[in-house]
Amino acid sequence: MSISNENEMAGMARVSEAVASALFAMKQHARVGMSTLELDNFGASLLEQSGARSAPRETYGFPGATCISMNGEVAHGVPAADRILQEGDLINIDVSAELDGYWADNGGSFIVGRDIHGHMPLVNASKTILLDAIARIRSGQRVNETGKFIQDRAGRLGYTVIKNLTGHGIGRKLHESPGIENYYERGNRDWFGKNMVVAIETFISTRSTFADTAADNWTLCGNRGGYVAQFEHTIMVTRDKAPVILTTANNISNW
Repeated sequence: MSISNENEMAGMARVSEAVASALFAMKQHARVGMSTLELDNFGASLLEQSGARSAPRETYGFPGATCISMNGEVAHGVPAADRILQEGDLINIDVSAELDGYWADNGGSFIVGRDIHGHMPLVNASKTILLDAIARIRSGQRVNETGKFIQDRAGRLGYTVIKNLTGHGIGRKLHESPGIENYYERGNRDWFGKNMVVAIETFISTRSTFADTAADNWTLCGNRGGYVAQFEHTIMVTRDKAPVILTTANNISNW
């Protein structure tokens, strides 16, 4: 969507605050020995308190309020009682929701406890690339320029990008146009418009380039193994300055 009045801006601000606050609180709440189901239930309670409804549950019937992916998983990990967080695990939480007819989406990756497996450089790369990519976006810019920037930065750091998962427009639905690839897609002719609301995501990988669906029909795993770190903000594009980041309450710049 494109925000056209104060009511729409207020609606997007409310739902963005709800998902961003839930994501940050879940990151702070996660600890060694906790199940991903327990962590998801905590996130679900936060969304409920804010009056928001889980987007993946409402839209796709996803078996969880949030997506929690672990280690070799790329995205859409299903919370479960027997999935226990261990020291050094690489975790990704993706929180999206609907509130009063508006939708917002955000996500982030982090390490549980001490970084005993050396995942922090990947996490920092994905986060930094996202924030730098967002800072460059302006109204009138080609969408595929953002994808080129993400891919080029990842490559210079020795990483790959996941090509079949994208950022997307958002606002009145969870997924709207345009699709925003993590790589340079020559055929993408879309442009960013003033006041357009989009969810920008980085899927930065140590090895894989595509995400394949696992046997549970939900979880996505890399086609070549390795690890992936994802970060995501919902933003509003502007004309002459950096976009307005609507999900700043997740505090991912300080993760």
